[in-house]
Amino acid sequence: MIRPGGRNLITDVGGLNVGNAGDAGLKSGVTVVTCDEPAIAAVQVLGGAPGTRETDLLEPHNSVERVDAIVLSGGSAFGLDSASGAQAALREMGVGIEVLGFRIPIVPAAILFDLGNGGDKDWGRYPPYREIGYVAARAAAQDFEIGTAGAGIGALSAGLKGGLGSASSVLENGVTIGALAAVNPVGSVTVGRSRHFWAAPFEIAGEFGGCGLPSPMPADATRVLLKHRDKAVGANTTIAVIATDAVLTKAAAKRLAVCAHDGFARAIWPSHTPADGDLVFALATGRSGIALAGDDAIDLFAAAASTMARAIARGVHAATPQAGDLLPTWTARKGQVGAST
Repeated sequence: MIRPGGRNLITDVGGLNVGNAGDAGLKSGVTVVTCDEPAIAAVQVLGGAPGTRETDLLEPHNSVERVDAIVLSGGSAFGLDSASGAQAALREMGVGIEVLGFRIPIVPAAILFDLGNGGDKDWGRYPPYREIGYVAARAAAQDFEIGTAGAGIGALSAGLKGGLGSASSVLENGVTIGALAAVNPVGSVTVGRSRHFWAAPFEIAGEFGGCGLPSPMPADATRVLLKHRDKAVGANTTIAVIATDAVLTKAAAKRLAVCAHDGFARAIWPSHTPADGDLVFALATGRSGIALAGDDAIDLFAAAASTMARAIARGVHAATPQAGDLLPTWTARKGQVGAST
């Protein structure tokens, strides 16, 4: 039987810390996952509108196998500056690969679009994301906030505020897997306009409201509800990290990222659209010392999907109201709350 880790956060995976930083007036922020030791890493992009940095090096056929941190940021393409700030913080801490006497932290990053969310984006000549990324990296710790925090501060979904979500699972063989997601999709995380999360079958101990699935299913359950009807292209994206303490090769980490995308499909309707930049980074710290094969490996890849689905629902469930919000939080939803149709 799968159970959550002690924190029910991605930091239940040994060797990882997470830091958040952001600005309430900006309605945007940054989340940084740091690795105590460089971790095996990979990535899988399935959305049609991604924004990324240093993802080519993560392909299994390329030579760099391990990274020092992963950055998730708001700000659309402007948010890619956040990785430079995180990289600067890590370099100050003596983190990074040594090349000809130079210390180079390896910090892949991905961004989501949160520019049109009601926040003040009049930042002048240079966007603030480099400094926000620096602060987030410096804040990395075992415990961190979810919901309206970090890269989830300005996130929106169809009809509801999005947010930063995380969850963890401990498998029967002792391996831990954790997920972190900044949830900003064009689609909906709930069944129609109800309070019921699509991820309900995977919920553990009422971690995102305990509503289960509706019975009977509402008439609008499969209707495609979008955040920005006719204006959605490139204005969304769910970006995430799936991590484990199992011993994985770079190719196996790639497969872990692929399987974690199934969690998107179980938690968001629709997902992986041309209007989303849906992306999953994978990290394997190897802290458990356990290398999986056969059915145990399949269990790990299945848990990647279920844990990711839970993280996505938890991010929306934990969102809190802020001044100037364009959409309500999940906790404010009493029944049929509108989304563009």
